[in-house]
Amino acid sequence: MSETIIRFFNEYREWAIPVSIFLNVIIAILGVVPSVFLTAANILFFGFWNGTFISFIGEGAGAAISFLLYRKGFKNASRRKLEGYPRVVRVLEAKGKEAFILIFSLRLLPFVPSGLVTFAGAIGAVSAYIFIVASSIGKIPALLLEAYSVYNVTQWNMTGKVILALTAALSLSVFLKKRRL
Repeated sequence: MSETIIRFFNEYREWAIPVSIFLNVIIAILGVVPSVFLTAANILFFGFWNGTFISFIGEGAGAAISFLLYRKGFKNASRRKLEGYPRVVRVLEAKGKEAFILIFSLRLLPFVPSGLVTFAGAIGAVSAYIFIVASSIGKIPALLLEAYSVYNVTQWNMTGKVILALTAALSLSVFLKKRRL
């Protein structure tokens, strides 16, 4: 997938940045598609720092737009279904500093799906401003880690090989554990 995006970027250089940001918004709205292939394309095409920055802008815009769309479309129906779960409702009712810390913390955790964090924020009581700020700041460390990993894997250096080996071992472990259940 990254190769296709890079080919497009090469053919239409003047559209590369807006298309990259647009693709990040689409990925965020879908909520289940990983953005790593787009981060890889950005890093390979724009360079490490510029590609990481463009990915950050795209992911931030994607989180903001998907938050607003999710809030408009899902808030009332979802809240009614969750009323029987008091702990979930407590998290959804978080506001201000408490909501900021929750969203920021969840963005720091690489194994928490981004779409889930956005959805939870959208159906919760947090303001759009607090969500966008906490989400964007929380994405910085996670995106830097992702960019560093992608860069080293695409350079096929020792660090990249170790990252791939650890990822393969972790994936295999999770797969085998799920098969036993």
